[in-house]
Amino acid sequence: MLKRPIGIGIENYKEMIDNSYYYVDKTLMIKELLDYRVKAGLFTRPRRFGKTLTLSMIRTFFEKEIAADGGVVDNRHYFDGMKIMEAGDEYLQHMGCYPVISMSLKSAKQPDYYLAYTLLRRQIAREYDRHRYVLQGNALSEMEKQRYQAILDLEDDKSLYADALKFLSECLKRYHDSNVIILLDEYDVPLENAFFRGFYEQMVDFIRSLFESTLKTNDCLQFAVVTGCLRISRESVFTGLNNLDIYSVLENQFSEYFGFTQQEVEAMLDFYELGSRVQEAKEWYDGYLFGKTEVYNPWSIIKYVSAGVGNPDAFPRPYWSNTSSNGIIRELVEKADGGVKDELEELVAGGTIEKPVHEEITYGEIYKSQDNLWNFLFFTGYLKMASQRFEKNKIYLTMTIPNEEVKYIYENTIEEWFDSQIKGRDFSDLYQGLMRQEVDKVQNILRQQLRKTISYYDGGEAFYHGFLVGVLSGLPDYRIRSNREQGDGRPDLFLMPYDETRPVIVIEIKSVEKLNQMEEGCKRALEQIKNLDYAAEAREEGYEIILNYGICFCKKSCVVKVEV
Repeated sequence: MLKRPIGIGIENYKEMIDNSYYYVDKTLMIKELLDYRVKAGLFTRPRRFGKTLTLSMIRTFFEKEIAADGGVVDNRHYFDGMKIMEAGDEYLQHMGCYPVISMSLKSAKQPDYYLAYTLLRRQIAREYDRHRYVLQGNALSEMEKQRYQAILDLEDDKSLYADALKFLSECLKRYHDSNVIILLDEYDVPLENAFFRGFYEQMVDFIRSLFESTLKTNDCLQFAVVTGCLRISRESVFTGLNNLDIYSVLENQFSEYFGFTQQEVEAMLDFYELGSRVQEAKEWYDGYLFGKTEVYNPWSIIKYVSAGVGNPDAFPRPYWSNTSSNGIIRELVEKADGGVKDELEELVAGGTIEKPVHEEITYGEIYKSQDNLWNFLFFTGYLKMASQRFEKNKIYLTMTIPNEEVKYIYENTIEEWFDSQIKGRDFSDLYQGLMRQEVDKVQNILRQQLRKTISYYDGGEAFYHGFLVGVLSGLPDYRIRSNREQGDGRPDLFLMPYDETRPVIVIEIKSVEKLNQMEEGCKRALEQIKNLDYAAEAREEGYEIILNYGICFCKKSCVVKVEV
């Protein structure tokens, strides 16, 4: 039995503590919230970086929770042994003192506006139901009680919901004689979904009304914490919200509270007796830079540790890539022009690109420029900051791929796109050229196709090998053997016809760094085919025509040579 179970997907702080799951202590964020006197803070982090669990922890600390029998719930024991308990009385005096409104907007990920809006109304009504106790006694007038009950009953009156969270905070302040803390999770999920589903403007109007009344014109607000993946521009949702403090991945404040630090990962690995795998974990899941703090992807680390406990020989896997769609990378790859293809190749090869920062964008603007797409990838965790500079009132970020896990997402997306491109092409001219030994035609077709592709695997022979396998996979009446033993070695490609009167084709691939080295590379390829006698088996089987092809690649070019 494990010393402590691993809480995969646990987003409720009380559940985490009640069941003794391993918890990476982030409670000092409470101290920082009070130190900075945050009034309305928007925290943007990539998905699966612990935002929901953190909000649940904040609620558990601050909330004056009322039980069904009307008594006050004592949540103090949930913080026994936590770092916040050592922060001092000036912080602990806030424990259990405030009514809290806590709501997630992720239920609005629905196929049409009516359904999304309906699910948001239900979420609001659920929070009203949690605070139903305010209907007892004389804190509210009869008219206010009727309005409260109408929301509980999900009455179909749009005016009830446009400022529903503000009205709830007014009711709670009246009852508790205390200002209200408001926690809003996944605020941008309804907006992203609405953009891709085609009802963006309707959703923006509703969210804007809900947020403005809640976060700006609300005298009952103690403070608010809003979380999401992307900072949506003030012109769309936060119009007029000039009191909103933004804490993005560029800021130093609160940088260690979303994601795991090096020290936290090492402690977790040691706890589960996986200390020898620190370097592997670092290569796969580290690399994010929030402010000046380097952090790991917490979702992936939790999954990695869980797999390692169950099987000490388990390989690292791209856990984060399976949590939701990676459509934005697919969009970038599919629409890439020559410049973007070069930049993608540079990134996948471990290099960097530099782009100006656009923190405030709307979903409608994401596809208006490649810079916006790169920014979206950065703020959602698909790129990390290596460095930044300031020039002419603009911040420029040097960005790179964070780790092996995210690199896998890029490579996999590029490979899927390449496969779909290949399947849609007619390569009959290429196949005809191979049979007729028309090396100029074969060379030109391969060059044209190379210029349309995006290279990965650092542009080495592995990429070119996969490229040729894809291009030749549609060759009719042939079976392709890849890196199979023939003669005294393993030719890169061995094309065997089903009809013995047709030629066998042996292909050896070379890659070089300079264009003027390609001719020599082809010669070496042909010599290798002969010296290792790759065609021996084909001759023994009675094939009469054997075509030896040496193909040498350099970047987006190639040279083809053939010997019969």
